[in-house]
Amino acid sequence: MSRMTDVPKRLLLGRALRSDRLAETLLPKRLALPVFASDPLSSVAYAPGEVLLVLSVAGVSAYSFSPWIAVAVVVLMFTVVASYRQNVRAYPSGGGDYEVATTNLGRRAGLTVASALLVDYVLTVAVSISSGVENLGSAIPFVVEHKTFCAVAVIVLLTLMNLRGVRESGKLFAVPTYCFVVGVFGLIVWGLVRGAVLGDEMRAPTADYEIHTEQSGIAGFALAFLLLRAFSSGCAALTGVEAISNGVPAFRKPKSRNAANTLAMMGVLAVTMFCGIIALALTTHVRMAENPATDLLIDGRPAGADYTQNPVISQVAAAVFGDGTFPFVYLAAATALVLFLAANTAYNGFPLLGSILAQDRYLPRQLHTRGDRLAFSNGIVLLAGAAAILVVVYGADSTRLIQLYIVGVFVSFTLSQTGMVRHWNRLLTTETDRARRRHMYRSRAINTFGAFFTGLVLVVVLVTKFTHGAWVSLVGMALFYAVMTGIRRHYDGVAEELAAEDPGEAKLRPSRVHSFVLVSKIHKPTLRALRYAKLMRSDTLEAVTVNMDQDETEQLRREWDESGIDIPLTILDSPYREISRPVIDYVKRLRQEQPRDVVSVFIPEYVVGHWYEHLLHNQSALRLKGRLLFTPGVMVTSVPYQLESSELAKKRARRREQWNAPGSVRRGPVIQPRKSEKDGKSGKQAKGGKQAKGGKQAKGGKQTKGGKGPGDGPGPAGSVTRQRRR
Repeated sequence: MSRMTDVPKRLLLGRALRSDRLAETLLPKRLALPVFASDPLSSVAYAPGEVLLVLSVAGVSAYSFSPWIAVAVVVLMFTVVASYRQNVRAYPSGGGDYEVATTNLGRRAGLTVASALLVDYVLTVAVSISSGVENLGSAIPFVVEHKTFCAVAVIVLLTLMNLRGVRESGKLFAVPTYCFVVGVFGLIVWGLVRGAVLGDEMRAPTADYEIHTEQSGIAGFALAFLLLRAFSSGCAALTGVEAISNGVPAFRKPKSRNAANTLAMMGVLAVTMFCGIIALALTTHVRMAENPATDLLIDGRPAGADYTQNPVISQVAAAVFGDGTFPFVYLAAATALVLFLAANTAYNGFPLLGSILAQDRYLPRQLHTRGDRLAFSNGIVLLAGAAAILVVVYGADSTRLIQLYIVGVFVSFTLSQTGMVRHWNRLLTTETDRARRRHMYRSRAINTFGAFFTGLVLVVVLVTKFTHGAWVSLVGMALFYAVMTGIRRHYDGVAEELAAEDPGEAKLRPSRVHSFVLVSKIHKPTLRALRYAKLMRSDTLEAVTVNMDQDETEQLRREWDESGIDIPLTILDSPYREISRPVIDYVKRLRQEQPRDVVSVFIPEYVVGHWYEHLLHNQSALRLKGRLLFTPGVMVTSVPYQLESSELAKKRARRREQWNAPGSVRRGPVIQPRKSEKDGKSGKQAKGGKQAKGGKQAKGGKQTKGGKGPGDGPGPAGSVTRQRRR
């Protein structure tokens, strides 16, 4: 079975890497930017549209508030980036928000942050890929018609790419990310040239559409609530900022400085692109509606259920470059690709965080194990499975998914920055150097403002998005919290139970060992198990069989008596034709009669060489061993008997290990024969250089029995003939 799966695994993922090659997988800044910042960079493709969608509730006139909302998002972005630059310098181990909150606020705060981040990473994959499918669907109708299938297929593809390793996936993702950045900046620059220099009028495909509103002239509290909701939707541009603080160990040295510089580059690029697209959307008169089928009017009529509302960036590109032109197609393709690859931020953040949580015994330990390509493969697969479930449940609808999106982000932002404030307060109590104290005061001020601002946004997000689906994120966070708490309780209980015993208890030994061998008939496996059990020198040894067929049992009894085996045979009745239950009951009875005795069970088993042969053997033994494992005071020993097919499998494996490619012997060093092979009985040289029986060489140079075995043949011309060891 391992050989059957090894070839496709190597084709898909590549050859396994040694552990000492981990340093080769570290990322320079040019690759770390697309790997860890593809999510916030790509969010400019849908965050401006989310702002306009919310404002459309109040009509086109409310679009005039979008620049102020953009300014608020920019201020928040710079605040978060500046705050996280302090994080990566103070906590470069890769724990990120989880480590900051746990160290400074306690275990419960750390688990809350971890739960929020895990939910956020899953949603990042679901939202990014769903949005990418919708953007690609503007050019390829088939994709829109089969959104869910296409989204799941992209998740599978991204999973395979990430299983190949962080560095390889970074190289693959770098080109689309940089192409997208170039395309968006080209869109902004050409839009400025056409509008400000050439004086062209640019109109989006929806510029002539109207928006129908149920309530016109919204003012007062309703307007304030609407603006806050639009702001919270625009904050989707900040998702993924925290991934860099979790991925510091993946950077090249100096890790903290490279991570901080990458954060700064990401912030500048994301803010510039976000503001540019908002400005061009207002200039080209883009129209968006939350329910385009009914609220978007084309020539005074509702657009209808068949209408597909294209994203803001696609409409702006059509207005600036022209619909169907090469720059338009280029930007549409780059946007779809970068939205797909934006999920890579989560593919790097989720496994790293899962590894740290597993190390702290809050998640299964398998998540801390690196795969063949030195990536945390189990975490990658777990993330992909959870994201695929969300995509299927929500039909790959990014508008519905994005309502769940940013709650977890701002929970982690707020608790992390609060923890950093306590971090600086703790250091200031012991620091005496004035220069360092000034630096700490400045850092504390940045984190204090960040904690206040992100906490305020968290309240806004909860109030404005709770009924739109944010409650699902809170439920997911609570579920993760409960699961991690339960896992930690289990691991702690196991550790306490397995702790070394007291010296007095360690000296206590079982009074006796009662052993028995399970037999079904007298054959070679049974005889081997009986001989092995005798070697253990137990206090009591017997053979046990289960009476499932009276005739077969009587035949076994006769053969046992005739064979003269000096081990008593015990027959267990099984009126319901079961094997496991009578044996388990017998073991329990022995334990009740002698509680201080240890029962040792020897089970003969066949060893076969083909995977399909396992289905035909050892099934009863497997079930019995599984049940005996849960019986206290019982030791189970498997006594294997290798069948001919298993020996053939060993020979095939040995031949594969000894096989050399044509010419490899000629290129390699010549191995001189040992002295014993030259002068011994099996290696004496006879006249003419011929090797006779037993290894002697005889006339003619031919090798006879004892010199050449099956599978050995003449090497290539000029090569050295290999001799098999016997």
